[in-house]
Amino acid sequence: MVRPSVPFRLAQPFRPCRANARFAQPSRFASSTPGSTAADAQKKAQETLAVAQKRLGEAWEVSKKALGPVGDKAGNMLGSYREPLQYNLSVAREFLKQVYVAERLQPPTSFSTVSSAYSTLWSRASSAAYWRELVRSGDYAKVGIYALEAYGIFKIGEVVGRRSLVGYNVQ
Repeated sequence: MVRPSVPFRLAQPFRPCRANARFAQPSRFASSTPGSTAADAQKKAQETLAVAQKRLGEAWEVSKKALGPVGDKAGNMLGSYREPLQYNLSVAREFLKQVYVAERLQPPTSFSTVSSAYSTLWSRASSAAYWRELVRSGDYAKVGIYALEAYGIFKIGEVVGRRSLVGYNVQ
């Protein structure tokens, strides 16, 4: 198997300009600060883990107080899986926080934004000109896939709500 050649290296600490190679200053990335060692990274990782475990332990105690004896039973049923589960949930929470910030996600701030979104959808769905343009441009396949996804999610919700794959249990 022949691998395609890559025109650049992904992990270069600096890239000097060819025209002024003699005067070029290396540019450092945030991950390559002078004096940073593996020991520093290990120490930071251990500190982060300790903070996550401490906060998760506090959350666990609060949930045990809120749930009472049911929470105690759930904690005892987890056994030795409790600690890794807590850690994985805290990692997932922090990851989702980073995604929320990076994507600049936010809930709608007013009812007018929600109503304008739905009015736009309704006006497009009821407009014959929109559907003609959709067919002419070839985007009907993309809209069909979105509709199929929405229908599939709806059907999965029905199955979960019924607690049965087919029909309701009527007795």
